[in-house]
Amino acid sequence: MKGQLSSTVLRGLGGSNTSPATRLQGYEVREYLLEKWGRQCAYCDATVVPLQIEHVYPRSRYGESRVGSLTLACEPCNDKKGTQEITEFLKNDPERLAHILAQLKRPLKDAAAVNATRWLLYARLKAQDLPLETGSGGLTKYNRTTRNLPKEHWIDAACVGRSTPAALEVDKVLPLRIIATGHGCRQRCLMDKFGFPRTLPKQAKRVKGYQTGELVRAVVPTGKKTGTYVGKVAVRTSGSFNITTAHGVVQGISHRFCTPIHRSDGYRYEKGAAAIPPVA
Repeated sequence: MKGQLSSTVLRGLGGSNTSPATRLQGYEVREYLLEKWGRQCAYCDATVVPLQIEHVYPRSRYGESRVGSLTLACEPCNDKKGTQEITEFLKNDPERLAHILAQLKRPLKDAAAVNATRWLLYARLKAQDLPLETGSGGLTKYNRTTRNLPKEHWIDAACVGRSTPAALEVDKVLPLRIIATGHGCRQRCLMDKFGFPRTLPKQAKRVKGYQTGELVRAVVPTGKKTGTYVGKVAVRTSGSFNITTAHGVVQGISHRFCTPIHRSDGYRYEKGAAAIPPVA
C-alpha cells in the first residue's frame, strides 16, 4: 500500500469513464508527484497509507491544477485542510510551510539530468537508422495496469512504449535473471581492526586458466571423488580447486578434470520465477 493513491484520486485524474489519453496523463502526474514528494503526506509525513493528490492552493480560491501546484496528502490531512489557504492551515507550523512552498518550486533535478542524457542518446541511436521509440515510467505503468499484468521488472520492460501489444502472454515465460557480482575488489590484502595487514598479498586471479566464480564442469574418472560436478569454481594456487554444486561444496578437484562452461564476466545468470505460477 506504500505510496498508493486513493480511488477518489484515480477517478479525478483519469478513471474508467475517461479517455485513454486522460487516464495516461493521470498516471504520469501521479508518478511525478510520488517521486517528487517522497511517497509521503506533505502535511504529516505518513507513508503506509493511501495518498491523495492535493491542491496546495484550493481550486475554490482560484488555485491552479498544474503539476507545480500539487502535492500529496493522506485523507485525514486533506479533509482537515479542506478549502483553507496553506498559510492558514500551517500557521502553527512555519517550518513545514516553508518546506512545502520551497518544494513546490523545486524541479526533479535527477529527472532533468536523465532526460538530457536520454535525448542525446536517442538522437545518436536514431542517426544509425535504428527503430526506436521512447516511453515514460507513467506510460509503462499504464500499459502494465490496463493489461492486468503483475508488477515485475521484466514485465515492465515488455510494457515500455506505445508499441506494446494489446495482449502479452507472460504466464509461460521464465525470465533470465542477471545479477551483477563484480570482478572482485582492489584491496591487496585483508586488514585487522587497527588497519594493519593480516594476510599476505593476493595472488594472481587466474590459476591454470581459471578464475574464482567461473562456472565449470569437472569429470573425475577415478578415485574417491569419481563423478561429474557442475558449479562455481574457487581456484587455489596448487591447482586443486573447490567446486560449489547444487548439493554442496566438493573440495580438491584437480584443474585437469575441469572444463569451462561460462567465463567470469562480472555477472551471475539464473532462471527467475514465473510471474503467474502454474495452476496445480
